[in-house]
Amino acid sequence: MTHRTSPHGSEEPLDRAYDTALLDLDGVVYAGGEAIAHAVDSLGAAREHGMHLAYVTNNASRTPDTVAEHLTRLGVPAGADDVITSAQAVARLIAEQVPAGAKVLAVGGEGLMVALRERGLVPVESADDDPAAAVQGYGPDLRWSQLAEMAYAVNRGVPWFASNTDRTIPSGRGIAPGNGAAVEAVRFATGGDPQAAGKPLPPMHRETVLRTGARRPLVVGDRLDTDIEGAFAGGVDSLLVLTGVTDAAALLSAEPRHRPTYVGRDLRDLLAAQPQVAVPEAGRAECGGWSASAAGGALAVEGGGDPLDGLRALCGAAWSGAGGGSCDLDAAKTVERLGL
Repeated sequence: MTHRTSPHGSEEPLDRAYDTALLDLDGVVYAGGEAIAHAVDSLGAAREHGMHLAYVTNNASRTPDTVAEHLTRLGVPAGADDVITSAQAVARLIAEQVPAGAKVLAVGGEGLMVALRERGLVPVESADDDPAAAVQGYGPDLRWSQLAEMAYAVNRGVPWFASNTDRTIPSGRGIAPGNGAAVEAVRFATGGDPQAAGKPLPPMHRETVLRTGARRPLVVGDRLDTDIEGAFAGGVDSLLVLTGVTDAAALLSAEPRHRPTYVGRDLRDLLAAQPQVAVPEAGRAECGGWSASAAGGALAVEGGGDPLDGLRALCGAAWSGAGGGSCDLDAAKTVERLGL
């Protein structure tokens, strides 16, 4: 596969160029339950322009109904059918491997329990309930005793699943431990390795395609290792927004599978055309009024205009210079200069 050497350009606004936006929630639409700046207005405009909006989240704690109600309260009208969760993806994965009506030891929020029941599976709470499978999903009220039950089951040879393995999750107060942190606790106690379903893995992409019917989707996310890698694995385009986990420095050091098609400040860029990034040679790039280079042990940028164009130029210099690897040149001062 050809390595992406720079962000791409688009003469059309992205909400016109793609039929469906597959939007991550935490860090993209909201953080800590509150809408991120410009998200409500931008999504409303995209919908008016005819774009189908689907919300794809690795957070398995809430049901699609609850997520849709939350979005609607924020001013982003949504129905349960617009929401796809890793709980739904892992429930389908489990149902394909155990008998109909089987018991499943489930640790997580209500979203996981509802998804299992929708597949005809029976959630149970103890390893002594003779479960045919064991599954972990994120839940804000996780108890240590629940992790112990999971470890007991896995150590007895019960097939182990995880809705996702995100080690962190953004909140209104900062970055908190995600489901992957709890999965690691069980891994330490068992030496096992769960089958995971969430982004960036194929079960989540399959679930999304089955539920949305998207023909030309655009993944919109804030994480390189889930949203962008998932888009890469699924062979679809992606827009990274800088409102969540990924910062500018991390973007510049992205390896090929973590390089987004487009780079945006926030969801306003879903409504915008994207500027071209010229890469005249490896390690050099230009975008807008900016020129960037990867040489002399550091990344450098000069020029003026929109700082985001400066970042796009830096991506071109860093990615083309690194080729199939990851750029390890110091970019801290350069990023600080751009104010990103």
